[in-house]
Amino acid sequence: QVQLVESGGGLVQAGGSLSLSCAASERTFSTYAVGWFRQAPGKEREFVAGISGSGYTRYADSVKGRFIISRDNAKNTVYLQMNSLKPEDTAVYYCAAHFQPIFQLIRSTASGYDYWGQGTQVTVSS
Repeated sequence: QVQLVESGGGLVQAGGSLSLSCAASERTFSTYAVGWFRQAPGKEREFVAGISGSGYTRYADSVKGRFIISRDNAKNTVYLQMNSLKPEDTAVYYCAAHFQPIFQLIRSTASGYDYWGQGTQVTVSS
């Protein structure tokens, strides 16, 4: 069982930046792909960005060029650097993981992930 803990959420003005972290309990974390998802009130959970164990990345069009996903396997941690934030980025952000021992396309649907963190709130004021 992989445990994921997000941190780094908060309140920021539009145009500002925030960095989220997702710490995993799994020692072989490099064999897991990780995705960031978000869910705003009244909306479905949506894919934001994903990263394979070896560092390949994928982004939703809505965040491409503004968000950067990265990972440090030695620290069992994945990061999401969010720049040029907009009010529509306001949501609860979740990290999720699934076992991926060999490279595959990064999954963009929530059902493709087996382990989830508790979420962290990001609020962008206008």
